[in-house]
Amino acid sequence: MLAGQWPLGWSVAVLCLAGALTVACGVRLAGLGDVLADRTGWGEALFGAVLFGLVTSLSGIVMTAVSAADAAPELAYSNAVGGIAAQTLAVVAADAFHRRVNLEHAAASLQNLLFGCLLTGLLGLALMASFSPDVTAAGVHPVSFVLILFYLGGLHLIRRNTEPMWRAVRTRETVRDVPRGEGAFSARSTPRLWGEFAILAATVVVAGWAVTRAAEGLLSATTLRAGFVGAAVLGTVNALPETVTSIAAVRRGAVTLAFAAIIGGNCLDVLNLAVGDLAYRGGSLYHAAGDDELFLACAALVMTTVVLGGLLVRQERGWFRLGFDGALLVLVHAATLTILAF
Repeated sequence: MLAGQWPLGWSVAVLCLAGALTVACGVRLAGLGDVLADRTGWGEALFGAVLFGLVTSLSGIVMTAVSAADAAPELAYSNAVGGIAAQTLAVVAADAFHRRVNLEHAAASLQNLLFGCLLTGLLGLALMASFSPDVTAAGVHPVSFVLILFYLGGLHLIRRNTEPMWRAVRTRETVRDVPRGEGAFSARSTPRLWGEFAILAATVVVAGWAVTRAAEGLLSATTLRAGFVGAAVLGTVNALPETVTSIAAVRRGAVTLAFAAIIGGNCLDVLNLAVGDLAYRGGSLYHAAGDDELFLACAALVMTTVVLGGLLVRQERGWFRLGFDGALLVLVHAATLTILAF
């Protein structure tokens, strides 16, 4: 049953169960991440984008790798870029719980802007790979290695940029990244917190595997297209950890951590394409992507640009109490899913 194709009823049940498990883990991760960001001295932006983003992206990494290994490259590709689109929409969900001002205004920082720039560069490289010559080395396209190097170079730049030439103007609504009370975590040692962090990460991995198998069963039992399933089903479940943890972080007052987890997780999701390319034995994953998958990648790029615009404009309150960027993110994502469905 675990290795074979799952029936439709079983697939739907597993999707719901794995999604609920991911939500429960996400709430707990938010508290742990906030405390560990202070104890490690990394700060919310860097910790949220790298370690927090990695943990919340683990399910997506597993989804992409399993789909690619099961010879479903279109599903693997659409999961990675669909997760980015859905996770970017998590900015809107987190913003809804930050009542005082637009989240992009409160969480504006140079590091968050640079992670957004890094994300657009990674997405651009992935799209360039699909239109480059179809060549591989040991079954892996050269751009997969370039993506990893580009990401590591971006992290080095962001980490070393201690004296920026540009700063977000501090207003009364800007939430500064300062250590807060640890609450229920204060009596626990740092190693114990790291241990719980690792257990939650492993749980997210198992949930990611289950979701992928369920999505493959859903795809085979229906007439739905791979691009739509990847964007609407896998992408949505893939975005649950970032969405839930970001909402929980906002409720704790850790708005920088919330925003960084979304953008940082999206950067790591682009690297999912490199993981999928490695797992896919049919050649280049980038060239196996169809029009739907490339269209979805372009949508993710547009949504990232909207978020960067929101960080730069820093509108306190706008359309539907979300700001122009939040309203545009909902519109672009809804239009993308509608087009992919038909």
